[in-house]
Amino acid sequence: MSKKVVMFEYEKETKNSVRYKEVPDEGTAPVVGTLYVQKWFAGDSKSIELTIDKKG
Repeated sequence: MSKKVVMFEYEKETKNSVRYKEVPDEGTAPVVGTLYVQKWFAGDSKSIELTIDKKG
């Protein structure tokens, strides 16, 4: 099992969600790319941190 922390920064708002773009580590390819988070949860956050726990 391995964990990866992925950082995202605000890109734009859509009708019901907020779109964030991944900020990849220097010299690496994005793991997720674009992330959509519902407005009720995202609020006015300008950055999001996502932890991915890879199993099996």
